[in-house]
Amino acid sequence: MTQLHDRALLLHGAKRNRVLTLAEVEQYGLDSFADADYVRIYGMPPREWYGRGIRLLGRTAVECTRDGLADLIGRDVARRRPLSTRYVVIDPFAGSCNTLYWILKHVPNSEGMAFELDPQAFELSSRNIALLDRAIDLTQGDYETLLADRQVAADASLIVFVAPPWGTALDETSGLDLSATQPPITHVIDWFGRKFAEHAILFAIQVYETISASSLAKVQGLMDWSELCVYDINVAGRNHGILLGARAAQS
Repeated sequence: MTQLHDRALLLHGAKRNRVLTLAEVEQYGLDSFADADYVRIYGMPPREWYGRGIRLLGRTAVECTRDGLADLIGRDVARRRPLSTRYVVIDPFAGSCNTLYWILKHVPNSEGMAFELDPQAFELSSRNIALLDRAIDLTQGDYETLLADRQVAADASLIVFVAPPWGTALDETSGLDLSATQPPITHVIDWFGRKFAEHAILFAIQVYETISASSLAKVQGLMDWSELCVYDINVAGRNHGILLGARAAQS
């Protein structure tokens, strides 16, 4: 009997830190979502991206933002981006870089900057993005340390995609607690707001259909304006979305 390729096996089990074969990627899609092409990334179904040399760890196959969602996020980010002649798009928790890839695809005159702590995920993603049609500057390490002395062009606006590991922050009943992610969403927003205070910043925060009301209020309180978009592309009660919010440049 074929082993069940589900979230438990790929995210918490024996396949967590293993590079998946194409058959395993497709089996995960079939076993979990009745769709062999479920893990679509970089605009390609598994058979195509695997054929081009792209590889994923078990945990990345589960945690990556797939094309259907990443494309919608990219479109909404482009729609609500601050007026600017150029954009620096930053992903502090890069993983596969798929959402960053789609934001760059939809936002004109943009350049991508990403950070990944995990050395194994960094190595694979570095190889993967080198095969893509979007330039992404991916660096291994902590974003706060690596960005501490880095400046961006004075005429650039920032777009920050905020999707730190959820860990125990997501409860199937009570929803996503934005103050319990690792690190808390409020910490990320505050850090970028202080570091790049002279730039207009659009934050794009990945969220779940059900959100802790108190944690949502805390995050929205840090923004000049915010807009919540939930995408009906999965299963009722289990959809993901994006919380967009802006911080104006301080003169």
